[in-house]
Amino acid sequence: MKMIVFQPKLEQEMEQLENLLQQHSYVDMVLFPEGYLNEHVERAARLARRTGTILIGGYRNPHARPKDRAVLIDRAGTIAVDRIKYSPTSIAAVEGLSIGHLLCDELILQGLTSEEAVPPDLLVHPIGVGMFSEEQFEEWINAAREIAIAHRTMIVGTSHADGSYRDSDVSIPIAYCFDERGEAVFVSKRDVRARILDLETKEVTILD
Repeated sequence: MKMIVFQPKLEQEMEQLENLLQQHSYVDMVLFPEGYLNEHVERAARLARRTGTILIGGYRNPHARPKDRAVLIDRAGTIAVDRIKYSPTSIAAVEGLSIGHLLCDELILQGLTSEEAVPPDLLVHPIGVGMFSEEQFEEWINAAREIAIAHRTMIVGTSHADGSYRDSDVSIPIAYCFDERGEAVFVSKRDVRARILDLETKEVTILD
């Protein structure tokens, strides 16, 4: 199964995702950052159905607190996960693959909190904006590695290509993947090119 690890710029629409899938409709799934969809969940569901692609990431409900939510949409356009941030980790079965879902700083604040006895096959980690310091980058990379080892599961994360935390002068875009042994499949700092990750072979192809 092939996943695009996507680092779009912040936008009010979802045109970057639509353009990506026009060019790479052969992939099985796309992982995008926390909040990227804004409120366009139904539009994303139609895109998933039209392209036959699993879409995983986050959206925002401005009328809720917290406003960020995890979302997973299957190839049929069915919303399989819709979870408010800071609630227990969701795990969804998608085409024989169990997928857990951490949102941004849940990685640090709560980790994997699912009540499931068996850890997921894959843990996805949509991140909002880039890291505000080199120290935070290292902290989050190390935390992701530790979770992969502790739960013997692959973890993949990605942030937006732009934006900053609380208007910080520093923003370090981040994307990464660790396998179930905690070995780095890739770690990206300030390189916002999308990557195709083969979840079985762990081969990574950079899209220019």
